[in-house]
Amino acid sequence: MFSPKAVYVHIPFCEQICHYCDFNKVFLKGQPVDDYIAACETEMKETVKQFPYKEIQSIYVGGGTPTSLSVIQLERLLKAINNVYKPCEDVEYTIEVNPSNMVEEKLAVIREAGINRLSIGVQAFQEELLRRIGRNHVEKDIYDTIDKARTLGFENISIDLMFGLPGQTVSMFKETLIKAIQLNIPHFSAYSLKVEEKTVFHQLQRKGKLHLPAEDEEVEMYELLMNVLLEHGYDQYEISNFSKSNYESKHNLTYWNNEEYYGIGAGAHGYVGGVRHSNVGPIKKYISLIEAMGRSANEQHFVTTEEKIEEEMFLGLRKLEGVSIERFVNKYGKSPFDFFGKEIKQLQTQGLVEIVNGQVRLTRNGLFVANEVFEKFLF
Repeated sequence: MFSPKAVYVHIPFCEQICHYCDFNKVFLKGQPVDDYIAACETEMKETVKQFPYKEIQSIYVGGGTPTSLSVIQLERLLKAINNVYKPCEDVEYTIEVNPSNMVEEKLAVIREAGINRLSIGVQAFQEELLRRIGRNHVEKDIYDTIDKARTLGFENISIDLMFGLPGQTVSMFKETLIKAIQLNIPHFSAYSLKVEEKTVFHQLQRKGKLHLPAEDEEVEMYELLMNVLLEHGYDQYEISNFSKSNYESKHNLTYWNNEEYYGIGAGAHGYVGGVRHSNVGPIKKYISLIEAMGRSANEQHFVTTEEKIEEEMFLGLRKLEGVSIERFVNKYGKSPFDFFGKEIKQLQTQGLVEIVNGQVRLTRNGLFVANEVFEKFLF
């Protein structure tokens, strides 16, 4: 019987729009937030009716900026999530946090609801750089938020960092890494800037006004990231993610292990019953569809076996441990070599993948050209 173990809930409201962000989001002011929370609750209930679960092992509340909600709205949202999904005792329960709008009362509500993991959008420590990318927090907010969280008992804390930003130098990124490590938290996510359409940065780039670091500087930043975190006891378990032992993100591993999950909210993506779907993005349209039908899927795609095999490879290869040959055989009846023997051999010859302990995995050189490697596993 089908039984997803993970839930993603999307909160699309922001008090400020970052210049690089292409996620589904809107300015908070004037939005029907209470109606949106009610619609999310309805969608949760209807989805679970159609696709029941046995045990929910991870919940992730993302955005947008979930902590832009008021204390009362946060309480209502989290109560709805808990009522519908009844998380298991050792659930990993994450919420994304913006350092600029965190107050003790919101953190207390979050803690009381059973959330045990915070993902804090830091991105950088240099205030000039934070302004340039459209963030509305300052360096002090980072420390204050983590201090407040620890006072309330939060231990599982992750922060997001970015590199390859306009005006960012290798020395600036090194400074960011040093300050981040001094926080003594168990998990980091670090992403290179990708300029997406419909963002402020894309408009600036089209006008020739976006000045990014050279490609070799960005490569140097990524290499610095890997080396510095390794030196300080962090295991790189995925291309962009680093953790102390036993602090890997269970929720994100759901995606990289090509497992199914509920996707709730406007613009959210889900994968249930062998079908990938995306919800409509506009807030009012989402609410009206949920009120009328209990669902708001914009696109639905039944994933063929061939597509599952592709996804098993290029998602699994994001993990540093790679794709388990035994697990692959158990899922698809054949080994990866039966489908991609020629490609794997070629990538081995190029020094981009290797076979270690029954796993097909990227080499260190392969990490730098991962997208090119992934393309080899498309039929």
